[in-house]
Amino acid sequence: MAAVVCRRKKKLSIETDEFYQLDIVDGQQRITTLIILLNAIRLALDTRKQTEKNLHRELSELLVKGDGAKLLLLQTNHDTSHHFSDYLRNGNAEDSAAVTTLADRELLEAIEECEEFVESWQESKRRLISLVALLKNRLSFLLHEIKDEKAVYTVFEVLNSRGLEVSWLDRLKSILMGAAFELKQTDRRGLIKELHTIWRDIYSVIGLRQGLSTEALRFAATLLVKDVPSRPLGEQDSVEVFRRHTDTAKQILTVAKWLLDVTRACDKVNSNRRIGAVTRISQARLLATSLYLHKRLKATERDQLLARWEKVSFRIYGMLKYDARSGVGDYVRLAWRVVNEQSSLTDIDEGIREIGVYYPIETAIDSLRGVNFYEGREDELRYFMFRYEEYLAQQQSLNYRNEQWNKIWLQSPAQSIEHIWPQSNAPEDIRHTIGNLLLLPPRLNSTLQDRQPKEKAEAYRKTGLLIAEEVAELLEESRWTKKAVRNREKDLLEWAAREWAD
Repeated sequence: MAAVVCRRKKKLSIETDEFYQLDIVDGQQRITTLIILLNAIRLALDTRKQTEKNLHRELSELLVKGDGAKLLLLQTNHDTSHHFSDYLRNGNAEDSAAVTTLADRELLEAIEECEEFVESWQESKRRLISLVALLKNRLSFLLHEIKDEKAVYTVFEVLNSRGLEVSWLDRLKSILMGAAFELKQTDRRGLIKELHTIWRDIYSVIGLRQGLSTEALRFAATLLVKDVPSRPLGEQDSVEVFRRHTDTAKQILTVAKWLLDVTRACDKVNSNRRIGAVTRISQARLLATSLYLHKRLKATERDQLLARWEKVSFRIYGMLKYDARSGVGDYVRLAWRVVNEQSSLTDIDEGIREIGVYYPIETAIDSLRGVNFYEGREDELRYFMFRYEEYLAQQQSLNYRNEQWNKIWLQSPAQSIEHIWPQSNAPEDIRHTIGNLLLLPPRLNSTLQDRQPKEKAEAYRKTGLLIAEEVAELLEESRWTKKAVRNREKDLLEWAAREWAD
């Protein structure tokens, strides 16, 4: 099973037994998986049979040491919800779909997969005792122990330069920790502990959004470089930027805290499902992130700038459908200035306006007339309709109700898109245009499917969505014809021209 690299820490005594505590530097996944598998076997053993009862006791004593379940054979770093310890001590495991962090999900999925494997082993009429025999007698490891803690991070970096799949964020942690151990004893007092705390907070923010670690790393380095960049840095270049800030304890702590700040700012941008059609482009997310990192902006000023950013970005990437190659330099340079020059509200607002100058609202609206919104523009349609719902609530002086929209956001857009004139018999030239489309709570549109437009009016009203009520009124007033579809498209685009104009 290849090498396992560990650092020996201290001796532990339980009753008459002595144990050494080892920190695993390389081999965590292999060891964790094998221990989960052994516990899955233990839980599946039939203790009414003497041989399996004896094996059950042997595995129990191996996995949990001492009376009262004092010491686990393996303790994990990021199991803040205690899923691993609960599984070893009590045999309990939650559903992996119900957790909130990536670490918890992967751990619980490993438990589920090991239990399924044990079950399949039994179903194939093979004995669990023979499986344990294979694990005990046919698996072997090379064990390499490191005595000096500062060598741990150097070894980790060397091991993971072999092309193995280790995140650049983890590599950066190793680099910063290694640099901290190279400092004089007086400089690193308390620094190591604080770095561990910062990284725990970073992993906690990342949660289940696996791509966030990559983005936070790249954005943090892009905003940290000395000269104004014209594009976001890649992962490897980002780590090299941070590596240049590891000469002193103050530098190491500053860049670690900066990475945590950027991770939190990225999370605020990425976790807002409402603006998904605006944030699909990296440089747009970078600019929004920079606004959360500006130290002098009041919350109301930041919201004002985010509204401006949202208008311009949706016009470029949502309405006109420009790809990620458009506006890269403009967005990245402005984001850098926001953070490094702490630009004023006026300057930032003007900078965002300037980005949008080459993408006028008139051109954007023209590009939407008669366009297919159903295929390839689903996210843009959902965002458009949501904003229109907000507008209708404001026009009627109503408190905006989000219950139905929460259901819509939880599903893919395709599951909520409704064709007012059914797809099966709508004229091709207006079938997928915005005038013939509506968003409904998931599954309701599938129950309406081929009903004639007028027959759907009552169901639309029952949703409580203002946009659906508006369509219901149109259906009750007159027949749903090509002219009616085009008139609704015209009205929606006239509103959009006002909503996303400068």
